[in-house]
Amino acid sequence: MLFFIISLKFLIQFTAIPQPEFEPQTIDANISIGYGLALGDVDGDGKPDILLADKKQFVWYRNGDWKRFVMIENLTAHDNVCIAARDITGDGKVEVAVGAQWNPSETSDTAQSGSVHFLIRPDDPAQRWKAVELPHEPTIHRMRWIRSGGKYYLVVAPLHGRGNKDGSGEGVKVIAYEYPEDIYGQWRTFIIDDNMHLTHNFDFIESAQNGSAEIYLAGKEGIRVILNDLGKITESKAEILPGIDSGAGEVRVGKLSQDKKFIAAIEPMHGHDAVIYVRDSSTKRIVIDDNLKEGHALAVADLLGIGYDQVLAGWRVPDKDGKVGIKLYVKKDAEGKQWESYWVDENKMACEDIQVMDLDGDSKPDIIASGRATHNLKIYWNKSGQLK
Repeated sequence: MLFFIISLKFLIQFTAIPQPEFEPQTIDANISIGYGLALGDVDGDGKPDILLADKKQFVWYRNGDWKRFVMIENLTAHDNVCIAARDITGDGKVEVAVGAQWNPSETSDTAQSGSVHFLIRPDDPAQRWKAVELPHEPTIHRMRWIRSGGKYYLVVAPLHGRGNKDGSGEGVKVIAYEYPEDIYGQWRTFIIDDNMHLTHNFDFIESAQNGSAEIYLAGKEGIRVILNDLGKITESKAEILPGIDSGAGEVRVGKLSQDKKFIAAIEPMHGHDAVIYVRDSSTKRIVIDDNLKEGHALAVADLLGIGYDQVLAGWRVPDKDGKVGIKLYVKKDAEGKQWESYWVDENKMACEDIQVMDLDGDSKPDIIASGRATHNLKIYWNKSGQLK
């Protein structure tokens, strides 16, 4: 009888999930490329807004009416490419950093490739912002604000190492910029890794217990992790994760159960496989979809309110079925060996980037995505039911 009860609970846990349901809303049908997204409260009204790095403009959309405001435009000769937003000072409004001068074929000349700027907020954030230029490497590609050791850092990853040709040569210098008291003054920088090549994206976990951060880097050599306090790093510190050495473009860290994590990835860079890695006594690689085409967007979150994370993957080129889109993957067993997929957007979103956050305060994470070939920015409102 006891075995029957335990088995029944197990069966319920992995079969009685809410039906995923997302209601799309297009908030901009005329973006140029939609290179990168960030989320956070821009105007201090207590509601998260959407920030976008588009081809020549950095813009934000006001939560509620989703009115579009240009922060800054034509910052560099080449395209914009990334944006990071987080409340650093505790005033309820995000600080914003951006990357531009996107010229990935030029890996040596910092005047012609790459830029890092901190944006200066005006009294009215609907007006134009100003920019403070920071030192940079060529081919700047991704950036995030990360808290480590009680301080905030802007972590920036180029695509290539300086002078690289075809992914060979110097390692990529992943740099942490310490947020200073004087934003117009000198920003202390730390090289937190320089051994990987063609690093495409990264994720992080912040520890509430010891104040440190884990940074997971995806690139040519697979996925590696940095575990040290960023302000104490003076040389390369990324550690190899055994069994996770396939080239990867996207990486996110999710919750498989109450006490176990998983690593989600898209392999190879701009690749076709959505995979997860589960690390026990050995590392298990589980392919949850092998039909992407230029997979370029990845997120993990508990969208269904079931106590563990699901995976979102988006791709930007029509797959073998002639479709672009976004899919949600939900595990079907405790070990995460089997996953079921659901369409979030079927053929109306050539997904370049994706983010997840509760935008309307209903405690359900919503999905925000930007489309490259489809030139659209959409919210997918989470209407999925909750388990009782």
